[in-house]
Amino acid sequence: MLLRSKVLYAYVLLLTVVSCSEPQLKVDLLIVNGTVYNGLDKEPTLVSIGISEDKIVFVGDEINNIFAKKKIDVSGMIVSPGFIDPHTHADRDLNKPETAHNLPFLMQGITTVIVGNDGDSFYPLSKYKKLYTEQGVGTNVVPLLGHHEIIESVVGKSDKRPSPEELQKMQELVQKEMDAGAFGMSTGLYYAPGSYTKTDEVVELAKIVAKNDGVYDTHLRDEGSSSIGLVNAVKEAIEIGRKANLPIHLSHIKCLGVDVWHKSDSIVALVENALSEGLQITANQYPYDASATSLNAAVSPRWAESGGKDSLLLRAKNPKIKKKIFKETKENIVRRGGPDKLLIVKCDDNRFLGKTLLEASNILQMPPEEAVYPILETGYVRVASFNMNPYDIENFMKQDWVVTGSDGNTGHPRKYGSFPRKYYKYVKQDSVIGLTSFINGSTAKTAKIFKIPNRGAIKEGFYADIIIFNPDTFRDKADYSDAFQYAEGLEYSIINGKISVEKGEFTKKLNGKVLTK
Repeated sequence: MLLRSKVLYAYVLLLTVVSCSEPQLKVDLLIVNGTVYNGLDKEPTLVSIGISEDKIVFVGDEINNIFAKKKIDVSGMIVSPGFIDPHTHADRDLNKPETAHNLPFLMQGITTVIVGNDGDSFYPLSKYKKLYTEQGVGTNVVPLLGHHEIIESVVGKSDKRPSPEELQKMQELVQKEMDAGAFGMSTGLYYAPGSYTKTDEVVELAKIVAKNDGVYDTHLRDEGSSSIGLVNAVKEAIEIGRKANLPIHLSHIKCLGVDVWHKSDSIVALVENALSEGLQITANQYPYDASATSLNAAVSPRWAESGGKDSLLLRAKNPKIKKKIFKETKENIVRRGGPDKLLIVKCDDNRFLGKTLLEASNILQMPPEEAVYPILETGYVRVASFNMNPYDIENFMKQDWVVTGSDGNTGHPRKYGSFPRKYYKYVKQDSVIGLTSFINGSTAKTAKIFKIPNRGAIKEGFYADIIIFNPDTFRDKADYSDAFQYAEGLEYSIINGKISVEKGEFTKKLNGKVLTK
């Protein structure tokens, strides 16, 4: 009997030892030895992160009982949630198989892009969601519906005011796009045909967005002094948020042109007062002193654009009105800092590409305000405008309600460099903001603003969108002479639990997906 008891005791002891030595958690990836900024807290921690399938299943420091198919040792590196870019034009790349990798954004550490900004979206959304899903995309995609598409579907590109019946039709189209999965509506009230829209018309459409728990994202009607003025444009956005009862997001906030330099203090006061009322107002900003847009949007009078670009070019040749067009074009050029401050960054005619408007006008041997129109006849033309003040850039950047964005588009270095530039210049070099502020304002805050569920933070149960970068080498390389250089210093990018960048190299895996509310 004694022998039998001893054997039974030994057997139980052996089972206990075996069970204790068995792994309690199996993961696909285990990230160890990195300095982890979780997107939420003020201080980093030295913890390990376990990923299973597309979720974060472990965050902690006890890893002895974890079995990992792959372990990544990131000693000396910074581990962060993947960056979320709230304002891009990445849909112009995502819709083509050869550029669906989204590398200009991916190599910055961006794992999610918001598309359909400035009132300009691919329409209808259902068609492009299907395309992205079937074709594959390199980053996650959050779609907005573009105000311009709604306008053009009902009244075209003219400055015609919609009838009550037409406004109701617009509301129905907004509802249809929200049903298709839009996270909100964007407007480009600076651009035609959005610029022709009255505030109360925008409010009526925004009310539909509000009913669907969406966000209102806006390119302000004026970022300088070209129409109603910057301060009034911010007041208009606040009024829309108040009347429609929905969150307002001010895209690429800036003080554009010498007329409004140092107006950031007034804007900050306006927003802070609105926040104290209980309104939800935020903004994004890219870390550059030059803006970029199409040449006609930058300097042509809006009334002359009614009907589209072809109508504008015809009016510029009309003897009865061309002098008025040239006069107002000249005024807008002055507001932009002068023809020597407008750099042509995209143009099909190589005579003008990389030249200032002043240099291009000398080639054509005509005044800059007149040269605009033969240049526009060459095709789509974009310009960078060097007319922002460092004081305003830094003042906005320090605000708790301002997050990082790129407004990434062709020809401007911000498409390839915004996030690493903000880190390298404004965190590391100039100490304008701290590292935690940069990371939190590029991840969790943005996810909260756009109501993106379970992303933007390193937290158990959240989707595994994680980046790892070298704090010594993470920086932008793109500049105005070569705007197409990838950023450097990103070691790993993990999207939905799968590795997209490994040891600084793209894995050629399209791990993104179209996100849903």
